[in-house]
Amino acid sequence: MTGAIIGDIVGSRFEFHNLKSKDFTFFTPDCFFTDDTVMTLAVAKALSKYKGMRITNHRDFKRVLTDCMHDVGGHYMDCGYGGNFYHWIKERRTTPYGSYGNGSAMRVSPAGWYADSLSEAEILAKATAEVTHDHREGIKGAVSVSGAIYLARTGHSKEEIKRYVSEFYVIDFTLDEIRPVYSFNETCQGSVPQAFAAFFESVSFEDAIRNAISIGGDSDTIAAITGSVAEAFYGVDENLKKEAMSYLDERLLEIYNNFNKITEVKVK
Repeated sequence: MTGAIIGDIVGSRFEFHNLKSKDFTFFTPDCFFTDDTVMTLAVAKALSKYKGMRITNHRDFKRVLTDCMHDVGGHYMDCGYGGNFYHWIKERRTTPYGSYGNGSAMRVSPAGWYADSLSEAEILAKATAEVTHDHREGIKGAVSVSGAIYLARTGHSKEEIKRYVSEFYVIDFTLDEIRPVYSFNETCQGSVPQAFAAFFESVSFEDAIRNAISIGGDSDTIAAITGSVAEAFYGVDENLKKEAMSYLDERLLEIYNNFNKITEVKVK
């Protein structure tokens, strides 16, 4: 989850001003959190209500999640929501709208940390997507990212994670190949594979984020997805965490800290 937030904040200033380079300052006064962070923490808040217990009633969980997304999201109506999602939050809608946008993948990371098994990571991810992104591609994006996070945090190798991801996406390109031509794409199928490639080609957490930014496109979201997997695999330097958290307000920090207390117990 921390990696998703860092990726979002670092990528925020490049979303509409793409930088096709890995050479940039990570945090600047121009950085800010966007809807990626807000909705990631809304998912974290919903999971926190179960206090580490296994979630078996997924219909109930989706009701809890919907309420949390409305409650948390309603405080940040100018954080960059897409058009359909903006109205879903504003009007407190409770039905999905068939989206296959990458919002399902960028907010799912808490599920990968909460789960006690790969199957649970996938089931929880599916539930987090379905409240809005019930298109099969929207669900696939969330499930693949959550599953990759679970595998990464439980000690699996990159090769093992690649084999898992290949069940969802064909990643038959390199970042160098797509960098000159890749452009803005908000769909799961047009951005999640690229986010995975940025992780697979990385040598560290920071390098993964730089890879994600360097291809352009929907920079904050691609970096959030890449960062969520990279954190689980590499860990995150405490100084990076501290600097990223300085961009959050007290409401979001409280959600962040509460969730981390639960997942730290589960990891132990």
